Amino acid sequence: MPSVTDIIRDSVVDFSRLQDWMISAKKNNDTETYELMYKRYIELKVILTTAGVNLAEIDRIKE
Repeated sequence: MPSVTDIIRDSVVDFSRLQDWMISAKKNNDTETYELMYKRYIELKVILTTAGVNLAEIDRIKE
């Protein structure tokens, strides 16, 4: 079973990667893909906020 630290680390990595993809989708006007990824973005924000991670430095989407 993964530790809380492992879950937080994995979520931060996923959050960062997802933001890269979202920025690319928005740049390429791929709104359908962006909206699909936005759902996961919100889920990861909830997980990280609940875990006490300060998103001020790592949230590049800011929505």
